[in-house]
Parts: sequence; C-alpha cells; structure tokens
Amino acid sequence: MTPLFLRFAGRELRGGVKGFRIFLACLALGVAAIAAAGSTAEAFRRGLASQAGEILGGDVALTLEQRRFNPRERRAIEAEGRVAYAVAARGMAETSDGARRLVELRGVSDGYPLAGRVELQGAASLAEALRADQDGVVGAAVERTLLDRLGLKLGDRFTVGELPLVARAVLVQEPDRLSRGFALGPRVLTRLGAVEDAGFLAPGLPFGETARILLPVDKDPKAAIRELRKAMPGSTVRIRGRDEATPGISRLIDQLEYFLGFIGLASLVAGGLGVFGAVSAYLDARKPSIAVLKALGADGGLVRNVYLAQIGLLAGLGVSLGLAVGAAAPLILGLLIQKDLPIPALFAIYPIPLAKAAAFGLLSAAAFSLLPLARARATSPATLFRRDLAGRLGLGAETLGAAAAGLGLAALAIATAPTRLAATIMIGGVAAAFGVLWLIGLAGAWAAGRARGLARGPLRLGLANLAGPGSAARTATPAIGLGVALLAAVVLIQSSLLRQVAEVAPRTAPALVFTEIPGDRVANFDAAVRRAFAAPLTHDNYLRAPFVTGRIVKVRGRAVVRAQIPQGDRWAYDNDISMSAIGPRPDDPRIVEGAWWPADYSGPPLVALDEQAAKGAQIKLGDTITLSILGREIDARVAVLRRVDFGSFGASFPVVLDPAALEGADLRHVAIAKASRAQEASVVRALGADFPQVNVISVREQLEAATDLFNRLALAIRGAAAVAALAGLLVLTGAIAARARTRIREAAILKALGASRGQILVAYVLEYGAVGLIAAAAGVGLGYAAAWPVVTRVFEAHWSVDWRGVTALVGGAALVAGLGGLAAALQALSKRPAAALRAE
Repeated sequence: MTPLFLRFAGRELRGGVKGFRIFLACLALGVAAIAAAGSTAEAFRRGLASQAGEILGGDVALTLEQRRFNPRERRAIEAEGRVAYAVAARGMAETSDGARRLVELRGVSDGYPLAGRVELQGAASLAEALRADQDGVVGAAVERTLLDRLGLKLGDRFTVGELPLVARAVLVQEPDRLSRGFALGPRVLTRLGAVEDAGFLAPGLPFGETARILLPVDKDPKAAIRELRKAMPGSTVRIRGRDEATPGISRLIDQLEYFLGFIGLASLVAGGLGVFGAVSAYLDARKPSIAVLKALGADGGLVRNVYLAQIGLLAGLGVSLGLAVGAAAPLILGLLIQKDLPIPALFAIYPIPLAKAAAFGLLSAAAFSLLPLARARATSPATLFRRDLAGRLGLGAETLGAAAAGLGLAALAIATAPTRLAATIMIGGVAAAFGVLWLIGLAGAWAAGRARGLARGPLRLGLANLAGPGSAARTATPAIGLGVALLAAVVLIQSSLLRQVAEVAPRTAPALVFTEIPGDRVANFDAAVRRAFAAPLTHDNYLRAPFVTGRIVKVRGRAVVRAQIPQGDRWAYDNDISMSAIGPRPDDPRIVEGAWWPADYSGPPLVALDEQAAKGAQIKLGDTITLSILGREIDARVAVLRRVDFGSFGASFPVVLDPAALEGADLRHVAIAKASRAQEASVVRALGADFPQVNVISVREQLEAATDLFNRLALAIRGAAAVAALAGLLVLTGAIAARARTRIREAAILKALGASRGQILVAYVLEYGAVGLIAAAAGVGLGYAAAWPVVTRVFEAHWSVDWRGVTALVGGAALVAGLGGLAAALQALSKRPAAALRAE
C-alpha cells in the first residue's frame, strides 16, 4: 500500500511544477557545468590512453640529453625488443637566397616509427620522403610553416647548419609529437645518419637522443623498465612507459577539469539561494494546505515527508536535466571541433563524471531545501492560518541533514581534486565569499532603511522596498555577487597575464636569443651584430656570456638524493641546467645574500646560485656544492644567493661560476638582444654568411604565439565563469517571481493612493538596479582579492587592472538587475487595482 505522505505528495504535484522552474533551472545549470567538464576531461584521458603507444612511439622510451647512448646501454636496450633511435637538435634552416629560420631538426633510424604512422603530404611513405637524390642529398619532411616562411616548395633544396636537404614532403603529424613537448621552431624530419655526419651531435652541443622500444606481446612494460634501470645504475637516462606518455598534458587536463568543475560547483552554491527561495516560495503558497493538515491532526513529520517527497522528486528531475545537457555538450563539441584538436579525444557518455555531477547536485539540493522544510514543520497551525511561516529552527533532522549535505559538498570537492590543499583553499574561499556577500546584502538593506527618510518620490519607494523584509538585497546579492566575483577574478587574472605576455615581457625580455656562438670568435660575432643593427651595442640592448650545461650532483660533499627534494624545486636537480662563468658583477644581479666576487678573482671556485634551487636542497651561503660540467666535477663554494628572473633581460642563469673555475674550457657563448622587427630580420640574414652555426631564437614570435593561445584559453574560461553569473541571474529571477503576488498588491495600493505608473516603474528599477550595483561592486572587490595573489605570488607577474572589463561587469550587473526590476514592475502593473485587491 502506498504510504500516506506519498499519496498527498502525488496529489499536490498534479498541479504542475510552475513554482519550481527556478529550482529546476538552478540545479540543472550547475550539474550540467560539472558533468560537461568531467565528461570532456574523461574524453581527453581516454583518447590519450587509447593512443599511448603511438604518442610515446613504442612501449618504452629512454631519453638522454647532451650525450648518446653508450655501447653498454644500447645492448641493454636492444635486448628488450625492437628499437628505433631518434636524435633532436636545433639549427638554422637557410635557402639559397638567404632566408633563414630556426628549426627543430630530428634524425630517425630505420624502423621509425615503431607505433603509429607519420602523416605526410607529397610522398607515399617516410622512406620515400627521406631518400637521397643522385647527388647524395638526403630528403626531409618539413612542416608547412617552414615552407611558407622560407618561400620553399616541395623539391627545393635548403640547408640546416652545414647539412644540405631536399624538401620532399609536408610533415602533417608524427605519432610521438605530444610526448616530446614544446618546440621553438618548425620541425624538420630526416635520416639519423645525415644529422650525425653534419656535426650536430658533437660533445658540448645541445642535443638529445631517444630510444623507443616495441616489446614482445607477452612482456610487461613495467618489468622492462625495472630491468633497464637495473642495467643502468646511476645513469641520467629518463625512462618512461606508456602510462607516462604525456605526464604534462595529463596534469593539465586534471587541473583544467577541476577548475571548470569548481566553477560549476560555485554555480550550484550561487544557485542554492535560488533553490532555497523556490522551496520557500512554494511552501509559502502552500500555507493553507499545511495549516489544514496540521489542524486535522497531521504531525510535523508527515508534513515534512509530503513536501520532502515532492522536492526529492523534482531535485531528481533537475539533476537528470543537468546530466542530459552535461553529457550531450561534449558530444556536440566533438562533432564540431574534433578534427582541429591538438590531442586525441574519445567523446562518449562516461558514467563516472556523470555520477560525480549527480552527487554534487543532490547534495546541493539537500543543503539548500531542508531548512525551509524545517521551518514549515515547526510552524504552528494558527500561525500558518495567519499566513506566516515563522517557526523557529531547532536542532532537528532537517537542520542536521542540511549541515551534513553542506559538509558532503565540500568533502566531495576536496576528495575529487588533483591538489587537496588548493581545493580546500578554494572551497574555503567560496564559503567566506558567500558569507561576506550575505553580510553586504544585509548591510545594503540596513543602509537603504536609514537613507529612505532623506529621499522623496520614487527613490524613497525604491529604498523602502530595498529595506523591507522581502528585500532582494538579502536573497540575490550573494548569488549575483559570487558570479561576478568569479568573472572578475578571471578577467583580472587574464588581463594581468596577457599584459605580462603582450606588453611587459616584450619590454623587459630580449627579442632575440643567440646560441652556439663560437667562444674563439665572440669579438667577430659582436661586430656582425653591431653592423646588422646599425646601432651601438650597450648593456641595455645586448648581453653575451659563456654558456655550459651541468648538474648539481653533491651538496656539502653528499650525493644529491632527488627523492628528498620537494617536487616544485626538483627542476634544478632532475636534469642538466644552464650555467655561465661571469667575472664582473652584472647589472641588477638581484643578490639576496652574499657579495659578488672581484672581476679579476682567481682563487678557489665560487658560485652564485638561484635562491629557489638552493632552497630545494637547503643550501646556505658558504656551503660547498659539486657541479658535474663537461665530464668533470668541480667543487665550488656558494658565495652568492640571488633571485633569478628567467624572463628578464639579464644574466638569467640559475648557476654562475667565476671565470677561473672554467679556465681553459672551450665554452660556447649565448647572447640576448633587444631589437626591432627590422633589426631582427637584418641580423638573421647577416649571420647566415659568417655564423651559419649560430641559432637565432625569436622571443617575439614565441610571445605572440603564447598571447594567441592564452586569449583562446581565457575565452573558454570566461565562458565557464559566466555560468556562475547566470546562476545569480536565475536567483534574481526567482526572487522577483517569489514576490510577484506581493508586488501586484503593493502596486495596486500605490495606484489607489495616487502613484503614477511612471513612479512605480522608476521605484522598482531603482530598487533592483541598486541590488545589482551592490552585488557587482562587492563581487569585483572579492574577485580582486582572489586574483591579486594568484597573479603576483603564483605567476610572479605584474599586477594590472582591466578597468574597462571591471566597469563592464559592474555596469552590466546593475543594468540586468534594473531590467529585472522593470519586468517586475510591468508584471505588477498588469492588473487593475480593484481586481488585484479583491483577489487578495
């Protein structure tokens, strides 16, 4: 037999869900945002996992920097399965008419690729593209951007350094491209032997070698990796399996999913007031029914269960709508842009992200709807017949359930985050912001009550409404403000970082970087740059220094144990890092502790160390560190700790030795220069004749590419943040709808007392416009407070405020809220006073 409360609930639901439209919309919006973020991220994870072998180029990959595999290592590698080798270097591609461009040069052995295939245009196969012609010039597959930049067409010859090549095919895609990371120039793919013979792999030059292994079917990659590590004890070889094909991209997907999902969660929190308001308004309209039930003997538990069943059913409907939209959105996205995506994705319906989104939605519905139910259960029948719903909230099942649901929301958000600490901070920040906005709403209502005595006409009416018991300042300010705060934080972070990339960096960073400058020809090189620039070289526009790479292998005489160094500081110990030897104290060395050595110092080796690198191994001033450089170990005393700004125009080396420490070594040099576009083009062309081996890196091009990428990413994040703002507008709509009957009666009384339609319209627009203005101003302030530490502490960028964006946010929120007031006024004025008063 159907329980009594379910029969009552079913009868009441036959009248439809008109009072729950905002309830459904708020729940569906937040759930859809979380489900879409999770489903899209899962599509990328599945896509990467499905092609892990192709992305890595095999089952296992081993990589070395600045040296090649020795015979012992090659024997261990080749014992595991089929092997293909590849080397990577940089060089300047040049045509016969002098056009030049930095390229990423790759040489591959026979059998490449072991997994996947190389996509080409203009050649039937990779072997055809790389074959040598009758003059012995080998072929190359090149990216389209290089052909366009140098004015080449297929069949034309060009050189990379001293290596002549024929462009035989357009390189569309390599199966292992994602696993190799960022490239400074277009890719050129050719034979490994040709790169070897051209001198790109000489000791001391920056190159890398990778061996990829295709294991037998019955061989476990993890077992193979253990065997390889055992065969190469103490080696600097980096070994990866298929599950580590793209660790950087995987971390980015995790973080982006959480950030976008967090915006969806914030939307649920902001929309929670809409849920609370919708439930309160519905129960307010059901006061007579509740009063009759109680007068006829129904206890509080039955009343609660009747309406809890209704709300539970409608919450399930709202969550289902959100899940449907969230599941469909990635599928539609895949149909529209899958061919243009840089990483593989398998768009489908995945149950785990949907289940997580459903849990967030149901917990949010419980957290915000149980309190109105508790008030309805606690209110006496006599009070209900007087149309009051003012029962006092006590410690009961509803309040405990609401508290548990709220804690469950926070716990689920933290448990599913990639970084628990960051998630806790973000959840705490949203809770604090919500509380602050609620207090600001109360303060706004209080201030309106104090100010109405000084006003006249429509303004006085608007302030009186703003101060009244049903004030939208109390209900809509937290929701609108939270949405504006998220948007403001995104806008402010974007504007600061974009300015850093597009304006600050070009002013403070070099426009050009020159590498592989022969140490015995530095004076000639300086002269060539001076002639190309047609301007004197000064410390403000040109710096040059010796360059070498090495590794910190011991601290205070003990070998470095990388596992004991915090992950964020391990960069200085995991791989070789850039070093230099500088005598005179450089301009703006940013010394934190210690003093620079004299320009003519010739004693025991001294070193200036980046403070972040020092912090990782707890290195202090005066400690001795051992550096492995050019095959030998050098013990040096830490004389200087400095703060290195790696993007600045200066000596941006994490390790700087005194020149005597590397005396006798044939060091190559690097140089940085500030230059106009014309000077850049002139020097690139001029160096081709006398210094073809010098690589010229255009920082300007990299910054422009970064600006374009950042703009596109920021646009997507702004769109996601706008979901939270939409939730705030839904709450405002719900507040207007909840007071519609009261507004109609109020307008009827005002008209009967002589108020004109225009006065009533102005009063309502001023009331709601003030709510939007208060919420937006508070939201921008909170967004500022959230964005400033992210920009200055996390990204260490210059703080910059996008005043136009901030003004647009504040003005837009006030305008939209004012339009909501206009809609409320028009609805209130739609009935004649007599009919409205008789209906009451």
